[in-house]
Amino acid sequence: MIYLDNSATTNPKPQAVINACNLANKTSANPGRSGHDLSLRAARRVYDTRCLAADFFGAANEQQVIFTPNCTFSLNTAIKSIFSSGSHAVVSSLEHNAVMRPLEKLKKNGVSYTRAQVCPGDNDKTVDNFRKSIGPETKAIICTHASNVFGIRLPVERLCALAHSYGLIFVLDAAQSAGILNINMSDGYDIVCAAPHKGLYSPMGTGLMILSSEISPDTLVEGGTGSNSLSPVQPEDLPDKFESGTLNYPGISGIFEGIGFVKKKGIDRIRRHELSLIRRLYRSIEGNPKIILYTSEPDDESFVPVISFNIRDRHSEETAGILQKNGFAVRAGLHCAPAAHEAMGTLDTGTVRISPSVFTTQGDIDRLIYKLREVSR
Repeated sequence: MIYLDNSATTNPKPQAVINACNLANKTSANPGRSGHDLSLRAARRVYDTRCLAADFFGAANEQQVIFTPNCTFSLNTAIKSIFSSGSHAVVSSLEHNAVMRPLEKLKKNGVSYTRAQVCPGDNDKTVDNFRKSIGPETKAIICTHASNVFGIRLPVERLCALAHSYGLIFVLDAAQSAGILNINMSDGYDIVCAAPHKGLYSPMGTGLMILSSEISPDTLVEGGTGSNSLSPVQPEDLPDKFESGTLNYPGISGIFEGIGFVKKKGIDRIRRHELSLIRRLYRSIEGNPKIILYTSEPDDESFVPVISFNIRDRHSEETAGILQKNGFAVRAGLHCAPAAHEAMGTLDTGTVRISPSVFTTQGDIDRLIYKLREVSR
C-alpha cells in the first residue's frame, strides 16, 4: 500500500518515535503524581518534551506549552474561553470543523461569526476581506495556517498583525502546518494549536496548545493536576491549569522524538521534498481533460504540499475506492471541512486528496500518475 493520506496522520512514524512509545509503555508511571523513580523519570521526560516544544515554536518559556488530547481539543479550549454572549469572531472561508463546530455551538449563547473569503494568490484581497469582516463586537480572528483540503496558505503573519491593530486576539490553527512551515510565537500569535501526529510525526491522540505570555484562556476541563491537591479550586499556574487528569505519557514521549526527527531533517528540507512531489503530480495531470484541479500549481509561497482533484463524472469516493483497490491510501469526501469545499465549489462531490510525507518517494508518485491516467480513461 502506498500511503498518501498524511494530512490525516503521518505514516509511517519514525522508528525513534515507535521506540519511545514502546519504552514509555514498558516503564509506565504517572508523571507528577508520585515520588518514586519511575514517576520522576516520566516527569522528567514530559518536562524535556515541553522544553523542546517551547524551543521549536519559540514560546516564551516551557510553561506556555500545554499538552492536550488533540488539536481539536486545543481549539475548543481556546474558542470557548474567548467568546461570551454578544461577541463576534472572524474566521476564514477554508476552516475545518474543529473551528466551525465550536463556533456553531456558541451561537446558541449569542456568539456570532463571519467567514472572510480567502482569495488564493491575492493576499492583499484576503487581508482586506478579513478587515471588512471586523466589527465593534469582534474579539478574535481564528484561522487555519493552511487548508487541509486544498493546501492553500493564508497570510497569517499579516492577519495576526491586523488582529492586533484592532486589539483582537489571534488564534492559529496549525494542524496542517506544524512541521511543514516555520511557526514562531515571536511573530505575535496569541494561541497556536497543533496536531503533533501530522507534520511532527508523533503518535495519534496528542495535541499541543502554545500560549503567548499575554493570554491565558479559561479551562475546558478541571480536575487532578498533581499540584495543590488540598484546594478545591483549579490551579491558575501553567501548565497545570490546563492539564487535568493523567497525561498521555507514551504520546508525549513520542512527541519528543517526533520533534527531534523534524529538527534533524529540517522543516524547509521536508517541505521542499513534499512540494516537489506534489508539483510533479500536478504537472502530470493538469493537461488531462478528464481530471479536474481546483488550484493553480502549488508553489512554496502560497501552498503546503497538499493537492485535491476529481475525475469528471465520478464522485470523489468512487475514485478513491478504485485507487484503494490498486494499492493507494488516499482520502476522499469533505475532509471534515465543508466550509472549504463550499468556498471552492466542491461541496456536492468532495475531492480526492493527496498528501505526501518525508517518506514518500518519487516512485510512489510516478505509480500514482500512471494509475490516474489509466483510471481517467
